[in-house]
Amino acid sequence: MYAKINNIKIIFLVGCSIGVFIGLWKTLLALLTIYIVSGGWTFLRIIVRTASRDLKSLYRLVKTKVSLYLMKKRNATIPQLFLQTVKKHPNRAAILFEDQVWTFKDLDDYSNKVANAFLGLGYQPGQEVALFMDSRPEFIALWLGLSKAGIITALINANLRLATLVHSITVVKCRAVIFSSELSKAIEEIAPTLDKKQEGMQYLCLGKCDSNIISAKPLHNLIDESSSSLPSTVWKGNVNDRLFYIYTSGTTGLPKAAIIKHNRYYWMGAALRNLIGFRPNEVIYNCLPLYHLAGGSLGTCQCLIFGDTIALRAKFSASKFWTDCIKYNCTAAQYIGEICRYLLAQNPKPTDTQHKVTLMFGNGLRPKIWSQFANRFNITRIGEFYGSTEGNANVINVDNQEGSCGFISRILPSVYPVALIKIDENTNEPVRDANGMCVLCQGGECGEFVGKIIESDPSRAFDGYVDSEASKKKIVRDVFRKGDSAFLSGDLLYMDTYGYLYFKDRTGDTFRWKGENVSTSEVEAVISNILELVDCVVFGVDIPGCEGKAGMVAILETEKGLDLDNFLHKMHKVLPSFSIPVIVRIVSQMETTGTFKLTKTKFCSEGYNPQVVKDPLYVLDFSKDKYIRIDENVYNDILTSKLRI
Repeated sequence: MYAKINNIKIIFLVGCSIGVFIGLWKTLLALLTIYIVSGGWTFLRIIVRTASRDLKSLYRLVKTKVSLYLMKKRNATIPQLFLQTVKKHPNRAAILFEDQVWTFKDLDDYSNKVANAFLGLGYQPGQEVALFMDSRPEFIALWLGLSKAGIITALINANLRLATLVHSITVVKCRAVIFSSELSKAIEEIAPTLDKKQEGMQYLCLGKCDSNIISAKPLHNLIDESSSSLPSTVWKGNVNDRLFYIYTSGTTGLPKAAIIKHNRYYWMGAALRNLIGFRPNEVIYNCLPLYHLAGGSLGTCQCLIFGDTIALRAKFSASKFWTDCIKYNCTAAQYIGEICRYLLAQNPKPTDTQHKVTLMFGNGLRPKIWSQFANRFNITRIGEFYGSTEGNANVINVDNQEGSCGFISRILPSVYPVALIKIDENTNEPVRDANGMCVLCQGGECGEFVGKIIESDPSRAFDGYVDSEASKKKIVRDVFRKGDSAFLSGDLLYMDTYGYLYFKDRTGDTFRWKGENVSTSEVEAVISNILELVDCVVFGVDIPGCEGKAGMVAILETEKGLDLDNFLHKMHKVLPSFSIPVIVRIVSQMETTGTFKLTKTKFCSEGYNPQVVKDPLYVLDFSKDKYIRIDENVYNDILTSKLRI
């Protein structure tokens, strides 16, 4: 009897449960139908399309953050992490250069000698030294050795000259300048000025220096005579210490010294490696300058910390790129957008596909040539990323999405706190809502890329520049919530429906050319001095088939005229090649604002079309190193890329 009653209870409960389940299912189905009809289908489509991407990236991001946490917990510096790499495989090739092979043991010994040499000269941890040299193994070994001694290295752009070079060396109070013999002339030109600005400045030359003006110590001899034993200072560093400085033009003015700490160097390299998905023991071709973030930090970190081999080239050569990759058995290679364009411009050769490179990573590959580049050179993975030297707003293309430099999750955007904020086109200031908060962009919109600043998190911190005032200008308040702060990248990006990001342009007057940021105010000041304070304005213009924007200058006409050959000769002396204007316009008058500032809006909109511009126009013919007049034929040659810019 009791068994029957229990069975009836069970049947009753199961029946009720089924009824509730069916009712709940119908309710959920009804809610889902309402959601889809009201427009929610778009979000469901986004979830289906991006869930796998977001989950994979989240796993890799957490993996990187855990490794950064462990580094921070152990208080491990870059030299200490490098020692672990040496211990694992001392005889593995670390650096390949020309016909040289540097093993990890070789690199360790040389850097130990560098540390002991500078400690022997009386240098103390925390002091700063400038490194002015083209790419070569010694470049890496020198800053690594200096870091073992606790000395901070300023990695100086080897293209800088005169006032800009002086500024870069003195803005961080360098006590010495290390330079290679081939750059001794550039140091000789500024030595008198440096000696006045920095009392007791020391000069150390790697190689023979025949200068009668400067008294340089032979650094190679000092290194050879020093001990290869590990200095005790290598155990006294801190994970939050400064490792070196990398210079960026930022958005205005002279180059700024961006602070790269030990934890930031590790974070950038580890994040790139994990999110793109490097294989163990890659051989990476690196023809980028070692004084830049991409080649000098992201590239070298794969070697020093993760044990990969890097093959260096002093300067990029389009004709030698793939033959070098074949020579060194490279499996991966770094690029900037211009490199990809130059490689495509080469005539097809068997070496285009005879290499073993399957992964290329870098930034600036134009969407229009993306698939053409990948198909021609048989590249299966392209790891396009976006980031700035000093900033915390960084993203990476993790799934080979054509043309994209990364993504913002549309499902959980707060997991990785970066965003696009709307910008007023006239003022370049953030657009704010009624509550004073920045307005975030949605799918299908363009805005300035920002990254939330969290000082306690090395991956979100903004270490800024040596110049604290310049650092303040890169911070925006009240972005994600009231009272917070974020890093302003100075770049405009477009976000599609699925959160994929695409680079559009730079805000303000700075433009990007030949992989470098060009400050218009700096170039204007130099040209004005060359022309004895003649009014001029500099801006960027589009050149078909070229990455970024080429420099154009409008110069006020004078009675004595302008000798373009002499003008170009003088610019070569004081400006890096990428800053020299490609196009010159001679104008009869210039407009000014109410505060007597020169305006350039009209010149920007008119460009360099001789049918629109009636003023004399000239373009720099690089094959002749000479400005030539732009007529209809030359203009067409520019548009069709017959005249190489």
